[in-house]
Order: sequence, then structure tokens, then C-alpha cells
Amino acid sequence: MLLDTVEHETGPNPEWCVLWLHGLGADGHDFAPIVPELVRRDWPALRFVFPHAPVRAVTINGGARMRAWYDIRDFDLAHRADLDGVDASVAQVDALIEREASRGVPPQRLLLAGFSQGGAITLAAGLARSQPLAGLIALSTYLPMPLALAQQRAQPAAAAQPLFMAHGTFDPVVPVAAGEAGVQALRSLGFEATWHRYPMQHQVCAEEIADLGDWMAARFAAG
Repeated sequence: MLLDTVEHETGPNPEWCVLWLHGLGADGHDFAPIVPELVRRDWPALRFVFPHAPVRAVTINGGARMRAWYDIRDFDLAHRADLDGVDASVAQVDALIEREASRGVPPQRLLLAGFSQGGAITLAAGLARSQPLAGLIALSTYLPMPLALAQQRAQPAAAAQPLFMAHGTFDPVVPVAAGEAGVQALRSLGFEATWHRYPMQHQVCAEEIADLGDWMAARFAAG
């Protein structure tokens, strides 16, 4: 069963898709307002797809039920992610990517983006891609598995996907060191990663949106 989504098209007959995953406790509406801030006039028509994560119990929040891509079991990043939940969400993301292909946007013209927990799913899904996407965008996040497991799961073609990662230096939720460890791990697997740090907390900022826009423009120009 496909996840419910919020969608916004910047023009008729979109040639590209940006599939954007929200963070813990948010929903698909959370990043919809970024569209007018991010999109540039000379870009091709885009379809932004913002899925709603399933509702599930989250251990670190006392078992409260909320939208989450996986259970967070521990504050320790090394043991934080429920990998069964990660795998289930990756499968749901793959189903949305397949749907876009059926709507005329193949994987090579789809950018997969995510913030925080959504960014962790973006990285996990990106590692497992045997058919590369146009690019991966992971904001204020971390690699939700040890490097050894990432090495086992990484498909040979996955490292062909350009990667944009960014983080706030004052992030109290996901320490910037976790983001840096993730980008270093992915580089060791062959990914070409663009890495930015900004003087902010667990959020996005105008400078980050501008840098992301430049990176996306390069992806569109590359075709």
C-alpha cells in the first residue's frame, strides 16, 4: 500500500521529481512551504512529493505514537535506529519511486531528499539503489547503521549518485559530529559528497536553501 502524500507541481507535465521525507513527529506538510523558497525560474517542471510516514510507537518518547520512519530506541546514535523499521520505510520509498516511473519520471530524474529521520532513510535507500537516482539530499541527519553494515548493503551502482549533506553546528538533536561521520563513511564507499555546515540548530536556513538550490541546478543541467 502506497503512503499518502502531499504533492506540488511547479509546471505542467513535470520532467523531474523531488521526493522529500520529513522528520520525526512531523508529516508531509512540514516541508511543503520550502517549494517557493527553493525553486528557480529556469528549472524544469518539477513534481514535489512529500509522503506522510506511518504512525508508530517511538521508544525514546515513552512509546507515544507519532509519524516516524522507524522506532528510535536509544539516544545513543550507534544503537538509535530500528533497522527493521528502516528497511520497511526504504521499501515504501522504493514503491513511491516506482510510481513516479509509471507517471513518466524515471529514477535518473528523481532526487530523494530527507530531513533528520527522513534524511536517514534517504541515505539507507540511496545505499541500496541498484538503479541510481539523480541525487540524494540528506539534511541534519546521520547514517542509521554502522559502516560495516553499510558496506554490506551498498550496491555497486549506488556511489554514482551525487550526495548533498548539510548540518547545523549547534544541532542539539543530531550532533554535527554524527553528520560528519556519516559523510565520511559514504565517501569511503565512493560517494561524491558535498558537505556544508551552518551556524544553526536542528533546522534549515536561507543560506542552506541557496546552496541546495545551486546543487540541484547542477543536477538538472547534467540531465
